Amino acid sequence: MTLPDHDTQKHRGTKKKLPRCVVFKSMLLRTATLVVLALFLATPARADEIKVMTSGAFTEAYQQLVEQFQKTTRHSVVTTFGASMGGANDSIPVRLDRGEPVDVVIVIESALEPLIKSGHIASASRVQLARSMIGIAVRKGAPRPDISSVAALRQTLLQAKSIAYSASASGTYISTEMFKRLGIAEQVKGKSQRIESERVGAVVARGDAEIGFQQVSELLPVAGIDYVGLLPAEVQQVSIVTAAITTKASSRSAAQALIDFLASPAAAATIRKTGLEPIAEARSHR
Repeated sequence: MTLPDHDTQKHRGTKKKLPRCVVFKSMLLRTATLVVLALFLATPARADEIKVMTSGAFTEAYQQLVEQFQKTTRHSVVTTFGASMGGANDSIPVRLDRGEPVDVVIVIESALEPLIKSGHIASASRVQLARSMIGIAVRKGAPRPDISSVAALRQTLLQAKSIAYSASASGTYISTEMFKRLGIAEQVKGKSQRIESERVGAVVARGDAEIGFQQVSELLPVAGIDYVGLLPAEVQQVSIVTAAITTKASSRSAAQALIDFLASPAAAATIRKTGLEPIAEARSHR
């Protein structure tokens, strides 16, 4: 038989109240326990696998940031790369139409609208990550063309022997709008090529094109080319890199955690050094 302790014996059968200090300490202990329990419950109970499809413009920043995300969370990320638009077999729209499983899509915002309309993307989930601009590159060591003005760019393109542009957002703009605005659409038609499933910089590096157009963030990492600079402001197109969750996402909370991280001020420095303008910085300066 276990005897009750002295304090229990002392208070049993009486209506005597406990001292105020004892009650206060008991409340503090209960509160602390609840806080610890809440923190424990807030911690992911298991590691989720997040499936991501991302287009080229955000690739360089993404690869660096995902490493940080995986190190600081229990989640793992499986990534597929493809163009924001177009009918190539490995483009993101084609993959989604094919029913490939994915939780997060990262594309140029203009390419996101058709995916929302087709039911692939949850509209309310989209978050802007960065501003992306179009640049020009030539083969490493080649003479740098004059692109300092719209007139200079026009002359450079008329004199070029071959021109390459991407099969995604930047290339669509170059081929359907910019050439027309410069009044040279017919003159450059026969010497221009649309590049699918490969970076334009790689084509220029091989010498298969004299001048290449693509998002700056996609040109900078390519070896064997010289980045010349941005398109003149008058004919530049700024695209917004946007992340969103798919309607069939299997890891919705983990997907949201990844997007929140990519859109945070902590990611801004990495995004900027890869040739993009982070939206998080613009938000913080408002």
